[in-house]
Amino acid sequence: MTAPFADLLVTAKGETRATVPLDALTTLWLNTGTLCNLTCANCYIESSPTNDRLVWLTRADVRAYLAEIADDGLPTREIGLTGGEPFMNPEIEGILADILDAGHEALVLTNAMTPLRHKRHALLALKEAHGARLRLRVSLDHFTQARHEAERGPRSWAPTIEGLRWLAAEGFDLAVAGRTLTGEDEATLRAGYAALFDAEAIAIDAADPHRLVLFPEMDETRAVPEISTACWGILGKSPSDVMCATSRMVVRRKGADRATVVACTLLPYDPRFDLGPTLADAARPVPLAHPHCARFCVLGGGSCS
Repeated sequence: MTAPFADLLVTAKGETRATVPLDALTTLWLNTGTLCNLTCANCYIESSPTNDRLVWLTRADVRAYLAEIADDGLPTREIGLTGGEPFMNPEIEGILADILDAGHEALVLTNAMTPLRHKRHALLALKEAHGARLRLRVSLDHFTQARHEAERGPRSWAPTIEGLRWLAAEGFDLAVAGRTLTGEDEATLRAGYAALFDAEAIAIDAADPHRLVLFPEMDETRAVPEISTACWGILGKSPSDVMCATSRMVVRRKGADRATVVACTLLPYDPRFDLGPTLADAARPVPLAHPHCARFCVLGGGSCS
């Protein structure tokens, strides 16, 4: 018997592993680099001020993928930018301008701290030119300072709240990403965030799952079942429900000659999920051969989009 998640095609029990075909590439994620101004306690991508395993994605890298989308007529509506902290990337202003000028929506995941503050003038100009096609989602792990800073570190709460207040006051299309790390039920979490948003004059509807996204935890110390083809019927789910049915992520690894495409935002380091340098290469089905596939996507119902 093989170890769980070791074989791309067969589970440890000998069952046929579930795979997810690409229905349509509606969202392309760009990892702008793993460097971040914070070192969080449980960061799936291990971002920090020193982790450069994924180096800065360049404006030229991004333009090549935008050109492929246009040339091949791909139905890519949304370009998501994640990190690390995207606003630390030295070419982020040009990257965002190119994405928006090409007619796509841009969704930037950020902690809204100092790196964003340094780009406020540029962000205002981009919003003036492109309106709600520029969207920002701010990571706020809990509605209390103590819980948030237990994950993000001391003195991380006040700058994020200040950044959120500024974004809301300036009328940006804004969302918040929270976590279920405390074990509180969804109603309790949404009520807590709603009270915070009201107190801080942040115009976000905490009841709207698109405006307050609550991500399932990815505790790698806990075992999770593998997903076989039979699980779709058992769980009442479809391969189309999983985010790799509609998305891929571009990364540039340290020392690599060029960027490459991986299966999803959660799997930038596992070479089994490196799908090749072009979006055409990456259009093949993805086997659900990693614990994150089960824990976050299938059983957790999570999606980064």
